[in-house]
Amino acid sequence: MPPKRIPHAVGKAAVRAADRTRDETATAVRWLLQVLGENAEGNTVEIRVPPFGAVQAIEGPRHTRGTPPNVVETDAATWIALATGELTWAEAVAAARVSASGQRADLAPYLPLAWETMEG
Repeated sequence: MPPKRIPHAVGKAAVRAADRTRDETATAVRWLLQVLGENAEGNTVEIRVPPFGAVQAIEGPRHTRGTPPNVVETDAATWIALATGELTWAEAVAAARVSASGQRADLAPYLPLAWETMEG
């Protein structure tokens, strides 16, 4: 069963929340992962934000079993900062706030996400 889609209005509200609760953080992370998956469709890179969620994205060779060859992992605060443009990919990598392995595990071309203009 595919994951439940988060409506854009709900996701935006969670991202914009000044002092996010754990539930709002989970919603913001999952929604921003959802947006990345929509903007960069594919199965080449797995983006993980434990414990809240993960998504496979970016066009290229499909991964089917075991540990994916291209993995990005970070914490919730860093993911939200990357996705919203508060932090650049280069800054996050330089500060070791993100772990990226594999030839295609560079999210710089996909970030920040154009989430503010999304309707629905």
